Amino acid sequence: MKTAQDYLDAANAVVPKMDAKDAIAKHAEGNGVFIDVRDSADIANSGTIKGAHRVPRGMIEFRADPKVEALYNPIFQKDAEIYLICGAGGQAALSGKTLHDMGYKNVTNIGGFSDWKDAGGPTEA
Repeated sequence: MKTAQDYLDAANAVVPKMDAKDAIAKHAEGNGVFIDVRDSADIANSGTIKGAHRVPRGMIEFRADPKVEALYNPIFQKDAEIYLICGAGGQAALSGKTLHDMGYKNVTNIGGFSDWKDAGGPTEA
C-alpha cells in the first residue's frame, strides 16, 4: 500500500524543482507558462504569481487533455515550458508528475507561493 510520501517521492524523482529566485528570473524573461494549482479559496487568501494561470490540481488531467474538448485549456502544449506552484510544493510536484505521465516533458515545480512572495516575485490578487 502506498503512502502520500511514496507519491511525493515518485513525483520529485521526475519533476525537477527550481528555487524561487531562479523561477522569478524565468518569469521575468516572459517565457513559459506559470500555473498555480491551488484551489481558488487559497489563491483568494494569498494572491498568486502575476499572470499565472489558475488550474486546480483536481482539474489538471482534464485541462491538459485536448481530447476532453469541453474542458481542455490550450495553455497546455506538449512542448511548452510549464512552471507549477502551490502552497508548499507538494501539490505542484504531484501535478507535475501527472503532466509528465501525460507526455509533458518540460514541467518544473517552483515550490510554494510564500517562497515566491518572500523572494520578491511579482504577484496579483
